[in-house]
Amino acid sequence: MFESLRFPVLVAPMAGGPSTPELVAAAGRAGAFGFLAAGYLGVEALAERIERTRALTDAEFGVNLFVPGVRSGADLGSYAERLGPEARRLGVEAGTPRWDDDVYPAKLDLVVASGVPVVSFTFGAPLAEDVARLHEAGSKVLVTVTSPAEARQAAALGVDGLCVQGFEAGAHRGVFTDDPADPAGGELYGLLAALRLISAETDLPLVATGGLVHGADIAAVLVAGAAAAQLGTAFLRADEAGTAQAYRDALGEAGRPTAITRAFSGRPARGLANRFLREHSAHAPAAYPQVHHLSKPIRAAAAAAGDSESMSLWAGQTYPLAGTGPTAEIIDRLRGQAREAIDSGGRRLPG
Repeated sequence: MFESLRFPVLVAPMAGGPSTPELVAAAGRAGAFGFLAAGYLGVEALAERIERTRALTDAEFGVNLFVPGVRSGADLGSYAERLGPEARRLGVEAGTPRWDDDVYPAKLDLVVASGVPVVSFTFGAPLAEDVARLHEAGSKVLVTVTSPAEARQAAALGVDGLCVQGFEAGAHRGVFTDDPADPAGGELYGLLAALRLISAETDLPLVATGGLVHGADIAAVLVAGAAAAQLGTAFLRADEAGTAQAYRDALGEAGRPTAITRAFSGRPARGLANRFLREHSAHAPAAYPQVHHLSKPIRAAAAAAGDSESMSLWAGQTYPLAGTGPTAEIIDRLRGQAREAIDSGGRRLPG
């Protein structure tokens, strides 16, 4: 699927601001592949970003869609009460904890009509008829999986590749079903273990993602059998990313651990451990996107105030090692590091 890339790296879709047309276009010009994040956007906003990306580059790019989940029956009342003081402290009202489908059908219609080269899915597998529609439009289909069972389910739909997500990854886990009894939503597989187990299940091309911030990480997953590596945290502080300044500053301090939490969205996601995460994680129900809508005004007000202790600061476990600068320079560094790692590894093996 990504055989024509000069460098087998995908810039991950990062919903909520970091993914911009400028970031995607810069990745394409540098020989990598960028994804727009459709999550949380309206259809018109997504259409504008697709159009803007095409105006900036002739390189191919992708769009990521959130697959709607089953409506949770969890009681949101007590958590809403808990977040009330957080909202009032920032001078806003907490949001309404409602379920929606992220306008999925309309976004799917848009990417089909737009002929987006690659469409990836997170939070589940699309319907077989959705895969067929995308194939008829000339699009390739990629599904994010976190386990061998999910890989088997996705592969049965005739998709073109799987994005294998290890527990090291920042932001939301791509689990198809969020188990409320498990703080992580389901069994945790490290990236290399997941690659090996899933490659034994399918011959589909595999994209590796989770905790990859250095060229040596890219080399490791390519040697382990991945067709490409997908990096998100590595580009959060790229010049072209739309990452909020307080978020950038918190990443740059590099002094916090990361943890998986439902506190901000109701779905398990890995982020920097700030006050909000520490105080509310144990109380957040498994209810996405209801919790997302509940906390959205709080997060927005915190970002506007530069209050990193009340923001969702998604990041992979290796975030302290991620660099800064123009996207092209980050990709060039990664390329050089990957080549050096492969050469070095080869020299360590006896002939």
